[in-house]
Amino acid sequence: MESAIYLFCLARSSLLQTIEGKGLDEENPLCLKRFLDITAVVSAVALDDFCGPLSESRMQDLAWVGSRACRHEEVVEQVMRQSPVLPLRFGTIFSAAESLKKRLEKHHEAISQFLDKVTDRQEWAVKGMLDRARARDELLSLSLAKEEKHLASSSPGIRYFQEQRIRTGVEKELSSWLREVSNQIRNDLSRFASDFCQRRLFSREVTGNDRDMVLNWALLIQSGALTDFHTRIEQANAELARRGLVFELSGPWPPYSFTPSLDMESDL
Repeated sequence: MESAIYLFCLARSSLLQTIEGKGLDEENPLCLKRFLDITAVVSAVALDDFCGPLSESRMQDLAWVGSRACRHEEVVEQVMRQSPVLPLRFGTIFSAAESLKKRLEKHHEAISQFLDKVTDRQEWAVKGMLDRARARDELLSLSLAKEEKHLASSSPGIRYFQEQRIRTGVEKELSSWLREVSNQIRNDLSRFASDFCQRRLFSREVTGNDRDMVLNWALLIQSGALTDFHTRIEQANAELARRGLVFELSGPWPPYSFTPSLDMESDL
């Protein structure tokens, strides 16, 4: 069976001396391919798994893809514990070592600059999850409280229409409040980050959460600022959870959100 080279990630040669374990298929071992100060973490795979008439059906098989995607992530995270890492997308393969070497040679400067950029830094994800009903109720209560004296002096009929006007304006006020809070938290967190990325939002059906995702950020956090970064998230939740907004923090992750655009895709 013809084989190909599967590429997991790139790391610093001076920091990644050895690696142990199985590759993508749990049969072929992990290997290191060095090019100057950059090391590629690879393993052999069956070419038919990723190229040919059977590859498309395999890529539709969630069990087949899922186990291999998890193994891909495990290897990248293993390397990340030893060296700054440039992670590659799942399914990046090369026909031969010479082909991989040419790509590394072509993009050596950009790869090296990226590894410098993520040295002593970690990618963390911050998601803002909103209980919209609770947020609306809280804003409505605050708005009614502000107008209480004026409402109390109004006739029942006028008071009814004034309350309806306030209720109608709550949704607009909620959007404005969300923008204000998001900008403030983003500015605060950016003090601890060397880079920031806005990621796309997902529906409740995708997240499986009963709250709406209203923000989805990736931040590249300096190692020395991690404690302050976590503390600011905790403070934000203490301040805003009662108003329906909670920040979910996860990480550290391989820095996928900040990888440069390189033509390091499969050459097949």
